[in-house]
Amino acid sequence: MNVVYFIFQQTMFFMIPLLVVALGGMFSERSGIVNIALEGIMTMGAFTGILFISLTGGTMSGQGQLLIAVVISMVTGGIFAIFHAYASINMKADQVISGTALNLFAPAFAIFVARVIQGVQQIPFTNTFRIAEVPVLGKVPFIGDLFFKNTYVTTYLGFLVLAISALVLYKTKFGLRLRACGEHPQAADAAGINVYRMQYAGVIISGALAGLGGLVFVVPTSTNFNATVSGYGFLALAVLIFGQWKPLKIMWASLFFGLMKAIAAAYSGIPFLVNMGIPSYLYKMIPYIATLIVLIFTSRNSQAPKAAGVPYDKGVR
Repeated sequence: MNVVYFIFQQTMFFMIPLLVVALGGMFSERSGIVNIALEGIMTMGAFTGILFISLTGGTMSGQGQLLIAVVISMVTGGIFAIFHAYASINMKADQVISGTALNLFAPAFAIFVARVIQGVQQIPFTNTFRIAEVPVLGKVPFIGDLFFKNTYVTTYLGFLVLAISALVLYKTKFGLRLRACGEHPQAADAAGINVYRMQYAGVIISGALAGLGGLVFVVPTSTNFNATVSGYGFLALAVLIFGQWKPLKIMWASLFFGLMKAIAAAYSGIPFLVNMGIPSYLYKMIPYIATLIVLIFTSRNSQAPKAAGVPYDKGVR
């Protein structure tokens, strides 16, 4: 049973950033803008958040420090995403090229600034955020061991983002307008909706969540940041497609890919996998092989927002 708890907890560490970033991509694409820049935005969010934790490590610690870092990462992600929004919406640029440019810029910027500040590109930090056991809830049989021991507050934050995203997308006027802009922007414009404003909102929300996802990825799995999020932004795009741009399906897709990533990263702590004698590099390939297989079988039937990736021109009907 201890192995089950271990696998589940490791899965949560990898699932939550995928969930948060994929939900961010959902908001952007639901508005009609494809956000390929999720990888770069994650990098920027993780960079500023971890840099804050590193610089304040001598004076702050614990959950308060982490929550401030969360806000910093989200603000950074939202601001960085504005560049993609401006290029895609105002300049009518190719959204894939714009996103790729930001993906190339982000790690270079993080490395340069880190070297200027501290002389080396790797940013170390002290992890004081793990919650050994949540009071009262940690005593609940089975559920307590799964969700409320050896965990991080970011896990609960991820599920909160999921609930709010589903509520906003399907139960609010904003969500209805956002979905309309991603499906039929001309009809939305004719109904009096400011399509450009909704697209900006979608991309900025996407950036804020991707920035958060970058921090959420680094904190539980490392004690330093080296200007990379290990391709998680691209993996989140696969989760988004597999999840059909719908919050609950994205959650299940995140759980699946999180499990694959957990097996790849923590197989040495799972006795029956160690005893199989499979080379370590094969385990590390599992998430990416699973991505290719899933996309092969699901991309043909994927139902992306009809206007996603198509620049909207107000003057064209």
